[in-house]
Amino acid sequence: MSLLFFGLGLLIVSGIVSLFTSRYHRLSIIAGCSGTVVGCLMGLIPAINVLGGKEYMPVHFNWNMIYGSFSVGLDGLSAFFLLIILSVSLLAAIFGSRYLYQYVHEKKLGVSWFFFNILVFSMALVVIAQDSILFLIAWEIMSLSSFFLVTFDNKKEEVKKAGYIYFLATHLSTVFLLIFFLLLDHFTGSLQFTGTLPHLNLSLSNTNLLFLFGFIGFGIKAGFVPFHIWLPEAHPAAPSNVSAVMSGVMIKTGIYGLIRVLMLLGTPMIWWAWLIIIVGFLSGVLGVLFAIAQHDLKRLLAYHSVENIGIILLGMGLGLLGICYQSSSLMLLGFLGCLLHILNHAVFKSLLFLGAGSVLHATGVKEINRLGGLIKQMPITAAVFLIGAVAISGLPPLNGFISEFLIYLGAFKGTAGQNAEIILPALIIIIGLTTIGGLAALCFTKVVGCVFLGQSRSSEARAASETGYLMLLPMIILAGGCFVISLCSHQIIKWVVPIVTQITGLETKLALDITHNTADILSLVVWIFACFIGIVLVISFLRKSLIEKQEVDDLPTWGCGYKVSSPRFQYTASSFAQPLIKFFGVILRKQKHLEYQGVDLFPKKTSFKTHTKDVFMSAIYYPLFKSIKKVLSGFLWLQYGRIHLYVLYVALTIIGLLIWYIGLS
Repeated sequence: MSLLFFGLGLLIVSGIVSLFTSRYHRLSIIAGCSGTVVGCLMGLIPAINVLGGKEYMPVHFNWNMIYGSFSVGLDGLSAFFLLIILSVSLLAAIFGSRYLYQYVHEKKLGVSWFFFNILVFSMALVVIAQDSILFLIAWEIMSLSSFFLVTFDNKKEEVKKAGYIYFLATHLSTVFLLIFFLLLDHFTGSLQFTGTLPHLNLSLSNTNLLFLFGFIGFGIKAGFVPFHIWLPEAHPAAPSNVSAVMSGVMIKTGIYGLIRVLMLLGTPMIWWAWLIIIVGFLSGVLGVLFAIAQHDLKRLLAYHSVENIGIILLGMGLGLLGICYQSSSLMLLGFLGCLLHILNHAVFKSLLFLGAGSVLHATGVKEINRLGGLIKQMPITAAVFLIGAVAISGLPPLNGFISEFLIYLGAFKGTAGQNAEIILPALIIIIGLTTIGGLAALCFTKVVGCVFLGQSRSSEARAASETGYLMLLPMIILAGGCFVISLCSHQIIKWVVPIVTQITGLETKLALDITHNTADILSLVVWIFACFIGIVLVISFLRKSLIEKQEVDDLPTWGCGYKVSSPRFQYTASSFAQPLIKFFGVILRKQKHLEYQGVDLFPKKTSFKTHTKDVFMSAIYYPLFKSIKKVLSGFLWLQYGRIHLYVLYVALTIIGLLIWYIGLS
């Protein structure tokens, strides 16, 4: 544990050094980036050791606060999340050392590096904290540091708006978690955030109440539907290296917290599993539908985070069904798929956000309809982005297929089982995964085609060039990770099994027996597809070699009367997705904007645009907060602008609290 503490301390120290050297740009970047890289590497060593079977004693000592203590520990679940957090943050820091340099004349980069390091530190502290008060402190530091990173480019109006929405959402999450921990302390007399509480014989209503507050509090951070509205606002606004960390790992702290809540409360109720499956289904399907309708590249990727959180929840719900009905296969395959998709999503979503950042850095453009043809100027970025696109679509032989296959397999076992009560939720999971996979493949066909293929649609795209090695290296490593996780899935599944047994209480020997058969099937499928792709690549290479030796006549194609081809003849992102958006028009509610100036001797300039708003934002949250604002505006008479009146309000509040406290005692 000493290495972990030194690593976390180095993150803080290097962030402070970077902050105080902001005037010296290069020194500030070196201090911030090197401190993150070294600190993360130091923290990775104990995390890997724990996953390899080593045990560390928890660190605990009291502090001079009203409640709680400084209590941290590193078990299998904490080590799993810590490995993901530190690995992605390390690569994002290397990427950011070059990416952020474009702001060097506008911003003090030391501020960004300071909050980036604080964010990594706080995320690590969240997953190792074993005391509720320490957990909440780390959670709030994580929320505030990420807020300042989201609003880094605060001269833009949309960035300010995104910051306000994120600030409100993340503190609403904290409110629910504060109530959860207060109720936990009231019902149990304990502030520990590890272990289980079944021996305390909590009443059914108290257990359900704790679950609901934990589910909502952590669900807001994770981006479940309908709590997801902050996510497509904040991720596009943040710098791309920050977006990769927020989407790849920060939202997973919500999943971590929910798993801890389930472990804490013991045997789950059946309706918990149903709720998680339904929310997972809605998050997955609606997330990918809203993604298809987007024209902003980073906003599109943000909605895919909602989609993948839905897949994670489907696996978690399947695992809970297994616990409720004592089905070893379901609980093992469900939580195996859930945990592996957390890992896989961290890899391919970070890769895609860094790829989008590379495109943005080279062109200055996020709008898909203004890009195109970038495969010629940015071949490496195009190749790694394509790998990420295949992985997120759940196609073999890449890593996204592995976790979805496990959830599929568990759901099919559920439909074939003897218990009729499992069949319906298992069918919902299968239908959800099938729908999500097909729509995701369609969406990324649009993205790859409109961004990298065809002709450039703007001068910015035509002037683009490949980014530097400091930005390419993290993307190449993540792309390699998509292959390695898949090809080594046989061993990785066995590596995750002890964490599943920690969550479910399943016997390790039984879990390993089930896993052995599953891993063999999965390994066979992956290698068959890998060999098939290898054969295709060899044939393609041979074909290209043979063609290069032949003389080929270059003749113009028939252009239907058009002498010169134009980018305007190509599909746009809008036109490609239009049939599907029309089919789901009731949900997506596409808005059309037509500027028509009439016809004279010659047609005048006319433009047509489409825009798809988030139905939850427009139909629920905007009216709700508008009503709250209207009610609160009735209390404006309390604000006279006089300080002594405000002091009086504070004094009266303190007196009232003292009277209430004395009355209780």
